[in-house]
Amino acid sequence: MDRKKPYLAVILIQCIYTGMFLLSKAAFDVGMNTFVFVFYRQAAATLFLAPLAFFFEWKKSPPLPFVTLCKIFMLSLCGITMSLNIYGVGLIYTSATLAAATTNSLPVITFFFAVLFRMEIVRLKTVAGIAKMVGIILCIGGAAVIAFYRGPYLKLLSHHHLFGHHTQQQHQGHNIPSSETWTKGVFLMLLSNTCFGLWLVLQANVMKSYPSKLLFTTLQCLLSSIQSFIIAIALERDPYQWKLGWNVRLLAVAYCGIVVTGVTYYLQAWVIEKKGPVFLAMSTPLALILTIFCSAFLLGDIITLGSVLGGILLVGGLYGVLWGKSKEHNMDEKFFEGEIEKETTEAKSPVIIV
Repeated sequence: MDRKKPYLAVILIQCIYTGMFLLSKAAFDVGMNTFVFVFYRQAAATLFLAPLAFFFEWKKSPPLPFVTLCKIFMLSLCGITMSLNIYGVGLIYTSATLAAATTNSLPVITFFFAVLFRMEIVRLKTVAGIAKMVGIILCIGGAAVIAFYRGPYLKLLSHHHLFGHHTQQQHQGHNIPSSETWTKGVFLMLLSNTCFGLWLVLQANVMKSYPSKLLFTTLQCLLSSIQSFIIAIALERDPYQWKLGWNVRLLAVAYCGIVVTGVTYYLQAWVIEKKGPVFLAMSTPLALILTIFCSAFLLGDIITLGSVLGGILLVGGLYGVLWGKSKEHNMDEKFFEGEIEKETTEAKSPVIIV
């Protein structure tokens, strides 16, 4: 049973992310402002994490220099505030399925930034290096297919919104945005993933100077809440948009703020500790498969062939980069083991003095 726990954990993680895509889209469909949603989401995450951080890490946490605080502020602005706000606008223009599909580009984008900042090396003369490059090319191709090719619509059994949202287009059986709107949404989604990928790479250096992970995450959520509030209050003055009520808006805020930020933070850390980051990343396509069916049956989304083909290319690109990285890691391990064995043999060899 212990061997199955990591597999069950990654399935649960991807199910949680599927719920995030669906509930976010449902909240926006019923008219919730995206910028207000991001503020409430980050505020809920802060309220959830703050007591845990205070209880577990406050007493043993290192002092926080002002320079490090400034770095964390900029990280929060780029990787959380900008990423989530751009993601929200992109989700309005597109669909939950597209959000799940473009998420598969995140490991590839992160790898690209890691190479750019010389944290990763691509050896083009090796099979692993070629696999990484092919993965990046497939990822770019998948994004292009999703953006510029719609194709025929794949109509499933149901096209009724679970939360009662009906547009004029839905009544006519065409719950599909225009090509121009769709293309904007795709690029916004990719821009959101780019901001998030940059955040993943840059925070590694910041965490060396402030290693308290839970306090680090809580502080980012707090700073992001302040930043998101300034953006939301500047762009949305209607008091109605700030009211939650007992509806899908409150459910989406609580779910994304507490379950996504809180539960997945712990589960992902546990899976990485047990099986490594590659194992976790390889489960990402599961969220796409779940979202395709759930968005069609629960939100009435109509799936296009272009989204499916683009998603397949993105998944192929993801596995290409991950396979190349895994292959390279194994080669490095064998090399170091060989060097150690060679040094041990030389040390044990008898020395003959003539």
